[in-house]
Amino acid sequence: MDLTTAQALWFLPPVLPICIYVIWSDLARMKIPNIATDTLLVVFAIVGLLALPFDAYLWRWLHFGVVLALGIAFNAAGAMGGGDAKFCASAAPFIAFGDLVIILVLVSAAALAGVASHKIAKRTPIRRWTPDWVSWNPEVGKRKFPMGYPLAGSLLAYLVAGLFYGAA
Repeated sequence: MDLTTAQALWFLPPVLPICIYVIWSDLARMKIPNIATDTLLVVFAIVGLLALPFDAYLWRWLHFGVVLALGIAFNAAGAMGGGDAKFCASAAPFIAFGDLVIILVLVSAAALAGVASHKIAKRTPIRRWTPDWVSWNPEVGKRKFPMGYPLAGSLLAYLVAGLFYGAA
């Protein structure tokens, strides 16, 4: 991994509660609030200065721009929700370019696990504990899936993997 253990240690504590909020919000309301994506970007702006060499910090801002442009295009084509596009763009600076394949594998695995766990949870007592969640609605569920759940989970998994497998 190109992400270092030290970078993962810097990024994980402030990113964790934001990702948990994104997961909850997307499951409950099928929305990723702007405050979550904006806060994630502010965390990178501040913590990135401390965690990264300055040249790497500046290059990581390019990740934000490229992923935002792609997200806008996918959203315009109807292939991705606006909140998902904003979350991906805000999360992109946390990902080292050399770890692109790793994050793509994580997102793919998390998407499969997310769909499976959501379908299973729908048929368990969890649904009774959260009856008002929009993602349980069969009308919504046939058209959409709360991708914030696996996207935020992927970012967390990437940072946790950095703790154990990150570069020195």
